[in-house]
Amino acid sequence: MATNYTDDIGPVAYPLKMVSQEVVEHMLGWNIPEEHQDLVHEHWRNFPAVSKYAHFLLALIYTFLLFASISGNGIVVWIFSTSKSLRSASNMFVINLAVFDMLMMLEMPLLITNSYYQRLVGYQLGCDIYGVLGSLSGIGGAISNVIIAYDRYKTISSPLDGRLNRVQASLLILFTWIWALPFTVLPTFRIWGRFVPEGFLTTCSFDYFTEDQDTKVFVMCIFAWSYCIPMLLICYFYSKLFGAVRLHERMLKEQAKKMNVKSLAANKEDAGKSVEIRIAKVAFTIFFLFVCSWTPYAFVTMVGAFGDRSLLTPVATMIPAVCAKIVSCIDPWVYAINHPRYRAELQKRLPWLGVREADPDTVSTTSGATAQTQNPTAEA
Repeated sequence: MATNYTDDIGPVAYPLKMVSQEVVEHMLGWNIPEEHQDLVHEHWRNFPAVSKYAHFLLALIYTFLLFASISGNGIVVWIFSTSKSLRSASNMFVINLAVFDMLMMLEMPLLITNSYYQRLVGYQLGCDIYGVLGSLSGIGGAISNVIIAYDRYKTISSPLDGRLNRVQASLLILFTWIWALPFTVLPTFRIWGRFVPEGFLTTCSFDYFTEDQDTKVFVMCIFAWSYCIPMLLICYFYSKLFGAVRLHERMLKEQAKKMNVKSLAANKEDAGKSVEIRIAKVAFTIFFLFVCSWTPYAFVTMVGAFGDRSLLTPVATMIPAVCAKIVSCIDPWVYAINHPRYRAELQKRLPWLGVREADPDTVSTTSGATAQTQNPTAEA
């Protein structure tokens, strides 16, 4: 028997009507079994179920991010851990940040699988695994940015005695993992807080919706621990670093006038300093990306605990999560664009990438020789 389309919107728009009916017929959480319904907060049950096409689009985005993270962070770990020119204490922090980013990458296959089934696979266990990976990588990445900022400040402000050795760097790296553990372990074992689904109900984060004092205090504490404290420390170290950079540039200008040369990097020491400043700019760029990615998520959690929850639609809560994943993929490419020694190693090992970077040590030596040739009596 033929279907009559004339009573509604016609045959061309009928597929759209089918999709619309599919969404309207169910509310979020409808496909989660009764025994696991306690995972879904009542807030999410007020929204229509997300279309399967929205799930598939999100899965497609995460698939691209997965490959970008594997290639970018994988190359960072490979280059920095096997290159003699990059085996410094400072670059141990770069590897550590890449490891945290790769840990966040492990969430992506889970999200892709969940999007395919349009629900959490594994329910509470799957949610806990997703939450652990997100908490450990997010808080660890935040405190790693603090350590990188501290290292850049020490290196540039005190180039002779301010550099950290490998033992000190190893202890600071251990500290980043210890810092990330409390608010990862506590919700995992329900000691304080818990991990629950959010957004499309295919991702998980800590609970910021439950209406009790214990949850509100937990949200305030994790907000201060994972966002406010790292942010304040990073801002402090970079403000001190920029002060040191301005002082150094002022000294270079005065020295250039006395020596009657154009270059501010008139010798190997000054050229090396310039390289360190470039690396500091890379670190600051990554910090800026960290702020852009985690500030929206911090806003979502605080609104969920203390603000107008009507603002937190499934889409509104998924956007910050996607931003955080994007930044974890961008970090290694920031190094590829700006880190001079890393670019030089990329040129040697992966010439097909088209990277063009002269060896900084060679440039430093050449600059020093040129300066001495131009003004051999400058020191006199």
